[in-house]
Amino acid sequence: MDQFPKLHTLWDYNDPAGTAVRFQDLLPEVEASDDRAYHAELLSQLARTHSLRRQFAEAHALLDQAESMLSDEMIVPRMRCLLERGRCFNSAGEPEKALPLFREAFGLGTAVGTQADFHTIDAAHMMAIAEPRPVDQLQWNEAALTLAEASPDARAGGWRGSLYNNIGWTYHDMGDYDKALEIFAKALAWREAHHQDKPETIRIARWCVGRTYRSLNRLDEALALQQALLAEYNGAGQTDGFVYEEVGECLLALGRGDEARPYFTHAYAELSQLELLAASEPERLARLAALASEK
Repeated sequence: MDQFPKLHTLWDYNDPAGTAVRFQDLLPEVEASDDRAYHAELLSQLARTHSLRRQFAEAHALLDQAESMLSDEMIVPRMRCLLERGRCFNSAGEPEKALPLFREAFGLGTAVGTQADFHTIDAAHMMAIAEPRPVDQLQWNEAALTLAEASPDARAGGWRGSLYNNIGWTYHDMGDYDKALEIFAKALAWREAHHQDKPETIRIARWCVGRTYRSLNRLDEALALQQALLAEYNGAGQTDGFVYEEVGECLLALGRGDEARPYFTHAYAELSQLELLAASEPERLARLAALASEK
């Protein structure tokens, strides 16, 4: 496997189509080798590029091919196939089919120890995403965080930022906004300490803090934070629909609806282009469109 690149170094999760091209370019060389474990992992990740684009039939076909190559000793390749099959089902709105696959991957990982930590944490974090009850989501995320904080694998430890974020949102969804803010603040501190080379992840962590300020009715603080974020994006020649949305929501909550309208207009223009959001939250987009057009 050492003759081939680490698969995670080829990923751009914001560009699954471009990532698929890199995987496809690598495939002939891998097929010509006798490294069946790497071949199976490569196919599992190629499948993920399809599931992220909601091309589920293509993803399942690639996973069928990958699973046909597995032998009993290929623990990590098997875990990756289970994870991607589960993600396929979950993204297609069938979490009940996904949960047993994530649970099996988690069990395999805990049985083999630290060598599989990254994927074991991934399995626990996916269990939290697929579980319907917040209490179960919290339990799985905390199990994942315990592993991430204890793992000697630096890449596994890198899960912490995402897990703090997920735990924060679980508390937020449960209505415990004070606890959510505590966790989001921890996520922000971790991102600032470890992701200075990834300013977008720091901005997202700040956005979560600001969103929770709004839930706590700390509206002036929420607005100031989101306006500062918007200025950062604009200064970098960028925009962000979620930040526009939050500025609008803060202004609306402060009784400044006329000022909010152009922000909702910008938010709708950007967020309506996000295929996943359009599929999962059509009512959110409809509300933005209505607020943008109100007179």
